[in-house]
Amino acid sequence: MAGESSLIFITGGVRSGKSRFAENLAGVWQAKYSGQLHYVAAGQPSDQEMKERILRHQRDRELSGLHWRTWEIPRNLSQLSIVLTKNDIVLLDCLTTLLNNEFFHTDWQQEQVEVPKRIETKIINDLKQVAQQTRALIVVSNEVLGAAIPDEAMVFTYARILGKLHQAIVKEADFAYLVEAGVPMRRKGEVSP
Repeated sequence: MAGESSLIFITGGVRSGKSRFAENLAGVWQAKYSGQLHYVAAGQPSDQEMKERILRHQRDRELSGLHWRTWEIPRNLSQLSIVLTKNDIVLLDCLTTLLNNEFFHTDWQQEQVEVPKRIETKIINDLKQVAQQTRALIVVSNEVLGAAIPDEAMVFTYARILGKLHQAIVKEADFAYLVEAGVPMRRKGEVSP
């Protein structure tokens, strides 16, 4: 996806420790390349639980000792690319939330077949645009595809798009990790950075 920059994909179950691992990894990259750390929060405070999660993530970043520039970008990630430099490290947390925001912003009155492909293409293109401007783009996502998918068309479509996004990103990624119970397991790439 990004020439001399690196693409890193991190996935795991909910509360698996993937965000903490991603933040620590971003710190390692930042120390090596002296770029600015950018944290892209895709979550929107839609309910009390989400508000609490956002606050917890903000506190964790403050306590990390790293200096993050935080961006709240629920959709249209490519807008970030205009402020980035080639040594910057960008952490997107998380792809599933970004997909959710794009998914429910879409007009579902259009033909069902073209909508999923359009969403997938838009997100991949946005990621490519950001990746091309950075030293490293770290994409965090939830591993939700191991559970049974309800027999509901919209849920199935969301899961299908997410699966295709995961495959497309991992294909292009320099490094891919699965985090389970706080333990990161490298699935692709040599030791980074």
